[in-house]
Amino acid sequence: MTTSEDRAVSPIGVMKPWLGAEEADAVAQVLASGRTAQGPRVGQFEEAFGSAQEAPYAVAVSSGAAALHLALSVAGVGPQDDVVLPSFCSAATAEAVEQSGARTVFADVEWASGNVSDRTVKEALTPATRAVIIVDHGGMPVDLEPIRELCDQQGVVVIEDACCGVGSTYRGHPVGAGAELTVWSFDAHEVMTTGEGGMLTTRNALWASRARQLRDLPGNGAAHNYRMSDLQAAIGLVQLGRLQEAVAHRREIVASYQTALARIQGVRCIQDPAYGTSNFQSFWLEVLPSFASGRNELLERLARDGITAGAGIPAVHRRPEYLGRDVGEADLSVTERLADKTVILPVYHQLTPGEQSRVLRSVRLAAAGIPVTVRRGRWNGGFRRGEAASA
Repeated sequence: MTTSEDRAVSPIGVMKPWLGAEEADAVAQVLASGRTAQGPRVGQFEEAFGSAQEAPYAVAVSSGAAALHLALSVAGVGPQDDVVLPSFCSAATAEAVEQSGARTVFADVEWASGNVSDRTVKEALTPATRAVIIVDHGGMPVDLEPIRELCDQQGVVVIEDACCGVGSTYRGHPVGAGAELTVWSFDAHEVMTTGEGGMLTTRNALWASRARQLRDLPGNGAAHNYRMSDLQAAIGLVQLGRLQEAVAHRREIVASYQTALARIQGVRCIQDPAYGTSNFQSFWLEVLPSFASGRNELLERLARDGITAGAGIPAVHRRPEYLGRDVGEADLSVTERLADKTVILPVYHQLTPGEQSRVLRSVRLAAAGIPVTVRRGRWNGGFRRGEAASA
């Protein structure tokens, strides 16, 4: 007998880019011009993006990881140096440090935000620290000023990884505006995308010039071709033009989530800090001990209902390549708690109220302790029924 729960439903992904006819037209114009590699559109995109982020210099590159690699290079980071960064972040952030030859030193994060603070950075600093990478986790702005004050006193460069943060604000300005170096990603899962691509912004003219040299001359210290194409830049210009609209709508979706989830016992939703606003590139909640089900049971329920959710962000220091290595002495207990107990819910521009209601219904069923029925061999939304989605 077929039940209502077994009837076909459209899968709901956790993230989806917002692209349309304007981007298609912009790409068509570049194709018609016959110049698709790095060209005038890239320069236009750099100027427009730098202006929007209150940064005098912007260097477009092939990815956020490429931007971070260049940032570390122009800051003079290399072997014999330590770089402090959160373990609660993308593995690509730590990989860029590995590429520089420096030692990775992990800092813990604050429970409320999932971000590092001056307190957690101070606990991780070493005499060999050359740079600190702060990450706007899921678009949540880092409290930059106290960290800059701490690091400036010790001659440590602060690099802001704002790969997920475009459209977020800090003390009335775009995130990254106050950092010495800021890196951005325009990957397909970001609020603003060029398909692939990234940007480095800075107030230091010499660093910007050096970054351009390394980007344009791969043999001169960089391991890869880090150039952006005019095709990507054309898309980026369109996306930048409607960034505020995209962020405003995401924040409306998140506000609806927050209102509904406030009535469910045992979950804590990420919230804007007092000093800024998030673009909510990711909207995550923590599953507390008072929740009737565990984190994995919630993920199973969501997957069973055709909803792809993220199992938080894995702690980088737990990855096999870091086990047994000296990665500093900071207590990473908050990082491990958030890695084990958080869930990323679907947020994207095209998410309908009906789809959001489906997500909330699944959370309510899990909160009520209703178990998931596993039917062997059936698939739903890319996950075998009963299996938890992964980040």
